[in-house]
Amino acid sequence: MFITVSDIHKSYNSNAVLNGVSLTLNDGERIGLVGANGVGKSTLLKIITGELDADSGTVQLSSGRRVGYLAQTIKFAEGKSVADLIADSLDHVYGLERKMRALEVAMSQLDGEALDQTLADYGDASDQFERYGGYDLDYRLDTVLAGLGVDQLDRARPFATLSGGEKARVGLALLLLGAPDVLLLDEPTNHLDFAMLDWLESYLRRYPGAILIVSHDRQFLNRTVNAIIEIDEHQRVAKRYAGNYDAYLIERTRERRQWQIDFERQQEEIRDLRLQIKETAHRNTNYRAHTDNDKFVINIKIATHDHTVSKRIKAAEEKLKRIEANPIPMPPEPLAFVADFDPEALKGGLPIIASGLRKSYGDRTLFDDVNFVVGAKSRIVIIGENGAGKSTLLRILVGDEQADAGSVYIHPAVRTGYLDQERRAITADPHLNVFEAFRQGLEDNDKALMSLLLRMGLFRYDDLRGEVGALSSGQQRKLQIARLMALRANLLILDEPTNDVSFDVLEGLEDALKQFPGAVIAVSHDRRFIERFGGDVWALRDGRLDQNVVALSEVGAR
Repeated sequence: MFITVSDIHKSYNSNAVLNGVSLTLNDGERIGLVGANGVGKSTLLKIITGELDADSGTVQLSSGRRVGYLAQTIKFAEGKSVADLIADSLDHVYGLERKMRALEVAMSQLDGEALDQTLADYGDASDQFERYGGYDLDYRLDTVLAGLGVDQLDRARPFATLSGGEKARVGLALLLLGAPDVLLLDEPTNHLDFAMLDWLESYLRRYPGAILIVSHDRQFLNRTVNAIIEIDEHQRVAKRYAGNYDAYLIERTRERRQWQIDFERQQEEIRDLRLQIKETAHRNTNYRAHTDNDKFVINIKIATHDHTVSKRIKAAEEKLKRIEANPIPMPPEPLAFVADFDPEALKGGLPIIASGLRKSYGDRTLFDDVNFVVGAKSRIVIIGENGAGKSTLLRILVGDEQADAGSVYIHPAVRTGYLDQERRAITADPHLNVFEAFRQGLEDNDKALMSLLLRMGLFRYDDLRGEVGALSSGQQRKLQIARLMALRANLLILDEPTNDVSFDVLEGLEDALKQFPGAVIAVSHDRRFIERFGGDVWALRDGRLDQNVVALSEVGAR
């Protein structure tokens, strides 16, 4: 076993992040580590690498094995160039090469047992040199840099002057070039376009070592891992599933069905026990007197009967008490958008008409002369690189930002549900509790809204009293989705809807979107979402909105 993690606990203040997490990573295994935002995935990787200390529990690493770690934020020593960092990442390989040259010289001067020992040392060094890719180093260097889109960078350039995306890609390249025996990757797909993702997936499938990956990219996990470990959002323990993401989804779906079956069975048992208690007690009050004239015998029989009935009632009550002390919770209802949709109101009309939109910040023009129409049942996903202006365009459509030129017409019958990345609507007052933030602007009474929110299964009853400002980003995202479900909108505008949510919520959201009868405009980089969404793909690039994208490989995702 390369890595053995045993019963890891970690808390911050009184907040338990990891609660007895255990896992093993063996030679050749590729494991995806998943769970909602804030469940401790990145924390666990830092504990494995020794960057953080656990409160309790142990981590064992196989001796003689090199572990490489890709953090979400890449940090290197100040003043180093790209070339310096490449040399640093390959230092162990160069060291082995120098050792082999020295041993070659020594072998020409030795004989006997000394020669035998030197030959053995050379064999060990040669095996390691091969394991770390020394024999094809130049080829690997060119391949990795090109695959991650950083081959054109000036290697004399200081690392500190690179953009955030360039730093992330260079950091990943350096890690892969070092060819450690174990790769720990924290969100490695950030800042990669679709072509880079395809390359990385292919590279990792051929990688000879073990890999533990934290990722929210379902397609990436499907193509790279052979097991999934999920950290539960509520209990903070880890559970292992064999196979890739699709296999994990099948098993989770089976568990969800079994949960429903077990819940219904227990509810039926509770009803039967309550009925048994009631009917047994009722029959006892109607006990018919004995005809025997012997009062002593009569009293014994009555007492025996009463005792038997009492035992039956007590046994049923005890069983009911045990069940009700720890009941199986009700499974959440499937997520569903209820559109307040009046077909006649939009008959012959278009929800949105955008004409000649232009937006600049200072000397930089994000886009210019953007024109499009959105039909009553349009399904549109907008892709493009980071900074292309996708989110800005959505903010203009909902009126949160003004275009420098052009106009947006919104049909008067349109009621818009907007999911923004910044979560501004629910974080405006961080001291509101979850339910108070949920009900803002909703028209139903509190009792009905409370029932609706709990049926969604996104929050437990105890969660509703917590302040919005104390929620994790994933919990805040779930609150946004809950409000979106309750708004009864007939047009949905979604900015990166797959960010910060656990896979079970994400799959439910996508299923709900499939059933939504109105128009949907979404910005996304998530390939799985785009495939399941099934609409038109538009690309915002070079200041223009291309509405004729055929394949995702035509444009960078971010």
